[in-house]
Amino acid sequence: MNGILNRMLRWLFFNGPVRVFVLLALGVHVRHRERLPEQGPAIIVANHNSHLDTLLLMSLLPARTLPRVRPVAAGDYFLRNRFLAWFAREIIGIIPIRRGGGGHTDPLVPVDAALERGEIVIFFPEGTRGEPERLAPLKKGIFHLARRHPGVPVIPVWIQGAGRALPRGEALFVPFFCDLAVGAPLYGHDAGAGWLETLRTRMCALQSELPALHWYEDPDDED
Repeated sequence: MNGILNRMLRWLFFNGPVRVFVLLALGVHVRHRERLPEQGPAIIVANHNSHLDTLLLMSLLPARTLPRVRPVAAGDYFLRNRFLAWFAREIIGIIPIRRGGGGHTDPLVPVDAALERGEIVIFFPEGTRGEPERLAPLKKGIFHLARRHPGVPVIPVWIQGAGRALPRGEALFVPFFCDLAVGAPLYGHDAGAGWLETLRTRMCALQSELPALHWYEDPDDED
């Protein structure tokens, strides 16, 4: 019974307040939206600057896919108390993984299982939230997933503006238009030494497709 209730709450959450918030408060514009997957298995990879990133991506997928969309998230952060753990697991549907290495178990095993079940995985290859519009070095987790699942499309996405609307470490939302660009899929059939750099290059190319941010001036760029 709890499982049915939680699925209903998840559907209501994403198809009610989240979609309204994305439409009205963020004014999201998406380039190449047709490249987003309509079924799994698939991996969506994106830059990560804000907690809004996951909600943005999930709101753009067809509503019928929602029960099979699984964002990968840090277990140490999202499972730190009972209520947050329930919300993260049952409403957002996260796959919690261990950060920082160590231990004797492969942290990607739950992600492997989700892909084998035909689910759509959302994966942030930087490993944590970074500075808005600046791509940090990509960690090797996505490379290992691509090699293990060579027939699964890895779909790059660039998110612009979410890190301004709700920056890392801030609790106050600031209305800011968000733009996303979706790239053509990569596959792991030939995932060699240069595959991770290819993914990074494609993500940066997507950033260049989006309009420049003139509203915000970075003091580090001043003469």
